[in-house]
Amino acid sequence: MGQQQLLLLVLAVIIIGLAILAGLTLMNDQAARANLDALCNDLVNLGAQAQEYAVRPAILGGGGGSFAGLTLDYLISSPANENGSFALTVDGATRAIITGTGLRDGDGNGLACQAQIYVEMGGVNLMVMEF
Repeated sequence: MGQQQLLLLVLAVIIIGLAILAGLTLMNDQAARANLDALCNDLVNLGAQAQEYAVRPAILGGGGGSFAGLTLDYLISSPANENGSFALTVDGATRAIITGTGLRDGDGNGLACQAQIYVEMGGVNLMVMEF
């Protein structure tokens, strides 16, 4: 009877350990997904602000139909927040590209999640580059 109880105790410890490990893995995956979602939300907001800049007349502090002159400082007070960091590339007068780099690595390859939003006068296109 003593060996059977000891065996059941060891089996219970192994099962509980596996359950905890599975829970931690799921929690880390969910945290990475939440970080990517928040990063994409920030990028969409920044993209809308970039479009607003482009359509605003130059006399009112906008681009007057162009993305030329747009800076990251115009869009956001700091290039980083609790969701990640951001960089802006103005591709001529017709397009701006905002890149966001998150804080978490969702796929375990050592690279943080990353997304880009391509902002043009007619719309925006969001692309996740790294999860």
